[in-house]
Amino acid sequence: MDPYKYRPSSAYNSPFFTTNSGAPVWNNNSSLTVGSRGPILLEDYHLVEKLANFDRERIPERVVHARGASAKGFFEVTHDISHLTCADFLRAPGVQTPIIIRFSTVIHERGSPETLRDPRGFAVKFYTREGNFDLVGNNFPVFFIRDGMKFPDMVHALKPNPKSHIQENWRILDFFSHHPESLHMFTFLLDDIGVPQDYRHMDGSGVNTYTLINKAGKAHYVKFHWKPTCGVKSLLEEDAIKVGGSNHSHATQDLYDSIAAGNYPEWKLFIQTIDPDHEDKFDFDPLDVTKTWPEDILPLQPVGRMVLNKNIDNFFAENEQLAFCPAIIVPGVYYSDDKLLQTRIFSYADTQRHRLGPNYLQLPANAPKCAHHNNHHEGFMNFMHRDEEVNYFPSRFDPVRHAERYPIPPAICSGRRERVIIDKENNFKQPGERYRSMDPARQERFICRVVDALSDPRVTHEIRNIWISYWSQADKSLGQKIASRLNVRPSI
Repeated sequence: MDPYKYRPSSAYNSPFFTTNSGAPVWNNNSSLTVGSRGPILLEDYHLVEKLANFDRERIPERVVHARGASAKGFFEVTHDISHLTCADFLRAPGVQTPIIIRFSTVIHERGSPETLRDPRGFAVKFYTREGNFDLVGNNFPVFFIRDGMKFPDMVHALKPNPKSHIQENWRILDFFSHHPESLHMFTFLLDDIGVPQDYRHMDGSGVNTYTLINKAGKAHYVKFHWKPTCGVKSLLEEDAIKVGGSNHSHATQDLYDSIAAGNYPEWKLFIQTIDPDHEDKFDFDPLDVTKTWPEDILPLQPVGRMVLNKNIDNFFAENEQLAFCPAIIVPGVYYSDDKLLQTRIFSYADTQRHRLGPNYLQLPANAPKCAHHNNHHEGFMNFMHRDEEVNYFPSRFDPVRHAERYPIPPAICSGRRERVIIDKENNFKQPGERYRSMDPARQERFICRVVDALSDPRVTHEIRNIWISYWSQADKSLGQKIASRLNVRPSI
């Protein structure tokens, strides 16, 4: 038998998709959930295998968010929200919590210019008295896809061509032509704010829906929003070329120099909340990460302020080795059934264990600042001093005990195992609303960027027509203008 006969290749020698072990995959688009929108099951081996392979694609640079800058400071509560959460660090106005933050670009390598059109990472680590809380988000409030099953494919499409190592529009437009839910994200990415002036002048968002729980056990869905006190500023194409041509690290330098000069960047933290009992009254799924929650119905509620008043002491120790994970929460904050969040819970910690090792949470930048105790034992790079003989639980020789019980969301999970798309997609309403909210000059710049992308010579007639159809469904006049510039007849 030829041992190489059935080895994987790019020759498409299987007519269908398979797992690494060769098992046929009948649905490579949806993760396995309890009901159509329930939590994801750990038994979804295909999802776990797909993400685990993806998480290990780079050594040791981050697969995404490789280019970043960090700073330290504090978070101070300014408004009482103890009726919504029993989180200790949010217990009362005036409470301060030390934090470290990492800003980043997403797609390109560690040495890439900070002027490229790209989402920006906005990750905050709170060192609370009850352990760390990682609020890991972006500068946009929505995302390209709603199911983490598509995350590796999405990043592959956005990354440079594996043959030429050049990022190409035809690959991006091809992939996202299969995912009309991405339209909303593109109204942010191809807008003026697609290239922030620097890290100080951009919004931040938790992106995913989390849950707040109060002492009585009442749960509310929550979205987190950071607003810079110095306002949002962007670089238009000519400005980005000018700035990036002279300094590939302009945003990193701006952050460092501002803090060194005592011009401390500050953001206000706001939340939006939804009572889970009322989630069905909207024309979209509140747990759909491609949607925003309308502020006229669900107003922003002020919570506190974040001040960055100290530069990091060592770039490698406090930026390259700084690691975030949306699974790291504190009592009073919990996850939701947001499908993207459910996969991030696994994937982020998994990739950090690969990149930094299984004991990455012992590194000073990642370690909690409160007392902590567990029986995690040995492993690569374990430098915990353990002068003890009992490394199991429970034991009558060790006084450590369970913590006091704290509430988690009370909702009951029920439903069939399913790989399905959510019921309320509503992919076109919010992108259309966002486009119409722009002034005419901003609309024109947006249209030019869309047309430029669709003018890639390798974008086929079929793909171009699909995108014109999508933009027409978002806003009829927008679709007509794009079609006209491309000399294509619009059709829905």
